[in-house]
Parts: sequence; structure tokens; C-alpha cells
Amino acid sequence: MSELSINTTQNVKINFKAASAGERIGSYFVDLTIKIAYGIVISLLFFYWLQLGKLLDTLDSWSRMSILLLLYFPIIIYSITLESIFEGQTIGKRLIKIKVVKIDGYQAGFGDYLMRWFFRLIDISILSGIIAVVTVVSSKKGQRLGDMVAGTAVITLKNKINISHTILEEIGDSYVPTYPLVIKLSDNDMRIIKETFQKADLRNDYETIHKLVSKIESVSGIKNQSGNERDFLRVILKDYNFYTQNM
Repeated sequence: MSELSINTTQNVKINFKAASAGERIGSYFVDLTIKIAYGIVISLLFFYWLQLGKLLDTLDSWSRMSILLLLYFPIIIYSITLESIFEGQTIGKRLIKIKVVKIDGYQAGFGDYLMRWFFRLIDISILSGIIAVVTVVSSKKGQRLGDMVAGTAVITLKNKINISHTILEEIGDSYVPTYPLVIKLSDNDMRIIKETFQKADLRNDYETIHKLVSKIESVSGIKNQSGNERDFLRVILKDYNFYTQNM
């Protein structure tokens, strides 16, 4: 299983393991089962119970094609729609615990999912997915052609993420962040904030703490909601840790 090392925009190094070909195939068949089930339900509903076939027989070929396309269109856009909504996951990917990510550390966007979806015609539809399997197995980053073009990779979420930096703060699994704007700060900013706060806290240097809080508020747009400047700085450090772990 290949290992991917991603540097986020906050200069945080995160190590992931690429999803195996088996995991990706498993995800594909889960999604395929859902698509087939949808197709069966639509066919039973419209053609068996509502007798839509009789109406189609009275229409010209273009009208028939349009109606059929409308009915089965959700199957066509299944993967791109769910990956866009669930940030790189379809139902199959969620169940298998894999996810699409950008290899440059940015959050994958609609354009990336669109490119991957378009190349499914080559990767999966042609030769029954053999091209996708071959490229995933032979690629150092476990990428199919669509991933290579979009600059994405599929990672497994079953391994623990290893973040290699020195500004970690202990947070529990149930931690709920308070200040999402903290991601506007860089890794170096947070290191300076932590070091400055620790020194000022030990000396009870309230003036430095106040200046530090004011600087953070002016640069990031964050507003202290706690009323206590020391607690505010502790939460800022934990929030940054939370968001960089879950990017």
C-alpha cells in the first residue's frame, strides 16, 4: 500500500496511505449496487405500475430518449454529486472508509470531481475497469487516470493520520472547535503564538497576552468569545490542531 505525504497550505505535513485496489473495487461495487437498485425501482414504478411504456410508444424517438435520460440521470451523475456534497466520498467510499483528496494539500473541488467523473469513461467504462485497476496498481500514488489528470488521490481513512509539526495541542475525539477562521493563520503563526503565550503565561505577563489576542483578532478576523484571554489562546491552539488534522 503506497504512502502519500501531503503538505497542507498551513505547511503541515500529513502522511496518508493510498487506498488499495481492493478497497476501491469494493467501493465501486457498493455504489454500483445502489445504482442498480435505483434503476430497478424506477423501472417498476414508471413502467410496471404507471405503464409509462405505453406513453413512450406514442412519442418520437427524441422525446423517448429525453424522458428516459431524465429518469435515469441520477445514475449518471451519482459519483460527481455525492463526492461534491460529501467532500470526496460516495456512499460506497464512506462504507469502505476511503476518500478523494488533492495531493497538493488543498480541498478537492467540483472541478476536480468533474475531471475524475469524466475520465471514468476511459478508466472504468472501457474494458470493464481493467484500465483503472492497472493504473491504480502500477501508480506510485495509487491513482487512476482521472486522479492523475485532476491531481487527486484516494486515501484510506482506516490508518491514523501522522502530523509532523511541533504545535500540537491535546484534543479528544469529541472536541468541537469554536473558531473556524483560525485556518487563515499559518503554521509559523501558530508556532509563534504558542511560544509567546507560554512565556507570557509563566510570567503572568497580561500586557503581552492582551497584545497577542489583539493581533490575532486583527489579522484573522476572529473575535474572542470566551471573555478570558488565556482561555481564548488555548482554544485557538486546539482549534488549529483540530482543523489541520481534518483537512
